[in-house]
Order: sequence, then C-alpha cells, then structure tokens
Amino acid sequence: MERIEIQGYKSIRQLDIELRLVNILIGANGSGKSNFLSFFDLLKNMGRQNLQEYTVLRGRADKFLHNGIEVTDEITAKLWFNGEAYYHFVLKQGEGDLLIANEVLVDVNGEHWEGFNFFLAESSLLRFDGAYGISVKKYFSQLQRYHFHDTGEKSPFNKDSSVENDRFFLYENGQNIAAMLYSIYNDSPVTYSLIVKTIQSIAPYFLDFFFGPDKNGYVRLRWQSRHSSMIYGVNDLSDGTIRFLALAVLFMQPNLPQSIIIDEPELGLHPAAIAKLSGMIKSAAAKGCQIIIATQSADLISHFEPENIITVDQTGGASVFRRLNSETLKHWLEEYTIDDLWKRNIIDGGQLNTL
Repeated sequence: MERIEIQGYKSIRQLDIELRLVNILIGANGSGKSNFLSFFDLLKNMGRQNLQEYTVLRGRADKFLHNGIEVTDEITAKLWFNGEAYYHFVLKQGEGDLLIANEVLVDVNGEHWEGFNFFLAESSLLRFDGAYGISVKKYFSQLQRYHFHDTGEKSPFNKDSSVENDRFFLYENGQNIAAMLYSIYNDSPVTYSLIVKTIQSIAPYFLDFFFGPDKNGYVRLRWQSRHSSMIYGVNDLSDGTIRFLALAVLFMQPNLPQSIIIDEPELGLHPAAIAKLSGMIKSAAAKGCQIIIATQSADLISHFEPENIITVDQTGGASVFRRLNSETLKHWLEEYTIDDLWKRNIIDGGQLNTL
C-alpha cells in the first residue's frame, strides 16, 4: 500500500499519508497510534465478510465513528496500491450497526472499476475479479496485527500446534510458532539456522529448538540449553527472550507476508535485542514486506531514518499524523541522533507534553 486516506474513524478525524516500506509511529499513550493499527483489523474483517460480528463485539457503530454517532455519521477510506489502483469504501450507521454504503475498486486511469452501491452488511470484495481485484483481495487476506505480549503459563506460546495445518503462516498471537519453526526446519534449513543464530546472539545459553511431534502430529515449543542435556519448555525462557524468539520467526520467515503490523514489539527487550530487532525489520522491508509499527521506544527509532518515522499527537480531540523529514532536521542530525531529538522535545510531534 502506497497511501491511505481515512476520515471519521475513532480518534482519526482526517488522515492522508503516504506509506513507505518501514513506517514507525511514535507518540504518547492515547495519541491514536493503536487506533491507526486497529483500522487494519477492520479491513481484515471486511475482507473476510466478518464486519458485523467484529463491530458488534466491540460496541457497534458508536465505538468506531469519530467522537461517536452524534458527531460523525460515516467512515470513509481510500487505499492506494502500487500506483495502479485504489480501493474506496464508505461505512454508515444503520440501526446501531455499520453498513457498507459504497465500495469501489478503480485503477488510476479510471478505465477499470467495480462498484456495489448498496447498503450491505458485508463487503463485496470477494466478488471483485480481474488483476486489481485479485491483488487487493490477496492483500486483505494476509492482514494480521501481531501481538506477542502474553508470555505467561497459559500464553499462546504454550499451545500445541499441528505440523500439517498450522505451518502456512504465523498466527497473530504466535500460538502456532512451534509448527512454523518445524516447517522452516524441514523446508528452509538455511533460514532456520539464521533464526537460531539470531536468538543465540541475545541468549548465548540457547542451543537449539527440540521438535518431538506426538502421534497425532502436534508439536509444542521446546528448546535445549548449551549447558544441560535436559529439554526445556517455553516458560523456562525469560519473557523478553520469548518475545524476541517470536519476533525472529515473524521477521525472518522464508515466505514473508505483504505486510507486518505490530504494536510495541520492543516490549520487554534489552537494548541489544532492540538493535537486533531493527536489523530484522530492515531486512524484511528490503525483501518487499511493508512494516507498520507503533512504539514508544527511543532505542528502536534510533536505528531508523527520519522518513521512516511518523509522529502521532492528539490535538483538539483528533489524532494528527506527521512524517518526519531529514531536510528539516538536517542541522540537528549533525550533532544528535533521532532518538536524542525526540527525548529533547526537538522533534515537532509525538511528545507527552503536546497532549
């Protein structure tokens, strides 16, 4: 996706911003970073014809319309893809639910379009055909907003996963990570070795994973230490190591998705692990995977260029998004790093004292 326009969604009154391969949102709690990421959850559920269930379970239309139904009566969006086509839709309130009032896919010359102008409960994306329709449907089908925050004894990382059915893509909470690793181990040994070495770089005691599928073809995440012949479980690792392990699989998997969307990936990581994470992000982006991240970590943004960073502030009850520019910061960057400028409140936007 090259550009996104949104009006009337949650804290986003109006947004029009170009997207790059790496997009890192910084800002205070409540500024609107997570609302922007949640918009992709909305898109995912529209693409899966699950709009009604998704919105009803989250408070119906009033929770999605900017400042509620008394202020905003519709959500509109336009998504630009590869400089060739855009997808546009309008959601309006209908008896408490959001209905699709308009939905259209158009190429940049307006020569090819498909539209359905009815008040529908679910998206008609699945009916779009042709090259543009197939491309947009593929994008929607791969949308996942990842979160690896839960690392307790009952976390998703402790679940069994099927070596046959759970190996195709990483689930948003990482619950099939054992099956993913087992598949990479068998099908992409070079990539598997790189993942293991990357984990060893921040956890030197880690030797390797241990795979022992049961008779029904289910496998659980287990590992071996350099210092013992015992087999350990996932909760014998620290919370930060578990999260880093999941991030390594996400960003280093051999078949990357079109996009990776993740909130606060740096949570619980040592600064050395954050440096490794930044390298994995850049490597995935270099392979054409678009990265969208929300963070409050100065350590993480220190590894990126200003153009990779979008500040988010809430002004007058609405989220304001601004992409940084190297030229306007040129004088400061001669003496300071980008994280220094953020800590010193020299960057215009994304600061706690702007709320």
